[in-house]
Parts: sequence; structure tokens; C-alpha cells
Amino acid sequence: MAVFDLGRLLLVLSEEQVEFIIVGGVAAALQGAPVLTQDVDILYRIEDANVERLGRALSRLHAVARGDSRNLPFGKSHLMTTGHKLATTDAGALDVLGSINDGLLYDDLIGSSGDLEVTGLRVKVLSLARLVELKRALGRPKDLAMLPVLEATLRERERED
Repeated sequence: MAVFDLGRLLLVLSEEQVEFIIVGGVAAALQGAPVLTQDVDILYRIEDANVERLGRALSRLHAVARGDSRNLPFGKSHLMTTGHKLATTDAGALDVLGSINDGLLYDDLIGSSGDLEVTGLRVKVLSLARLVELKRALGRPKDLAMLPVLEATLRERERED
């Protein structure tokens, strides 16, 4: 597996003008949570032109379906779905999500996202408060285990404001 290179992943997505929101562990880490992750989760807008741009970005990153020995790339029909596309790229693991939780789409969460500068790029990142809500609602053991760290970070950020 390739070394995780967040800067390259974001650069390619930005150069292709993909509309996406960083969610998951990287979103938490970018907002000060002391969490480690070796992949980036993005929630993208499912719309023809954006899916075309995403397809170009994935092609540039040599993305293939993670865990599939056939090394299949992602086609447009696959990217038009709300499912999770787990990819291996030449810049590390990338989880390409059409929806999260119980069907929340890009348009549902863009209002809970803000711009952050990451590796010199302006990108949309899901707010820490909304991330906490979503992790709590999921209720999976790995999400529940992360909640105390995320909540403590959120309280610290609120004290600083």
C-alpha cells in the first residue's frame, strides 16, 4: 500500500474541482483532535459533472477498489450511487462516500461544513460538532470509542472561542 499523502490526495481533488467534504478521522484531526488515521474519507456531491470530475481525479490517483484482487477502477455508474467506495490510490487509502450515516448526502451536510486551509488548499471540512453528532448516532464500537476524544476537543475549542 502507498504511503498516505493527504496533500497529494487533496491537490488532485482540488485541481479537478471536485465538490467534496472531508469527514471522519481526518476532519477531526484537522480541527485539533488527537486522533490518528491512515485514510481520508470524503463525501462528494452526486451530480453528473461532479462525478465526471471525481472520476478524473480517481484516475489520476490510480484508484482501484480496495481489497479486490482484480484492481478494478471506479466507473461513472458506480460513482453515481450513494454507497461507499473504498479505494487504494498511489497516495494512500481514500474512502469515497456517496452518503454517510443513514443516507445523509453532500447537500445535507455542506451547511455543517467550513473552509479550512490544508496543505495550502482551501477545502470543506465537516464541523467537529456535527461529526460528534454523527458518530454518536452511528453507535458503532469504533465510533463510540472515539467520542470522548472528540467531545473533549470540542469543549476545548469552545473554551478558546
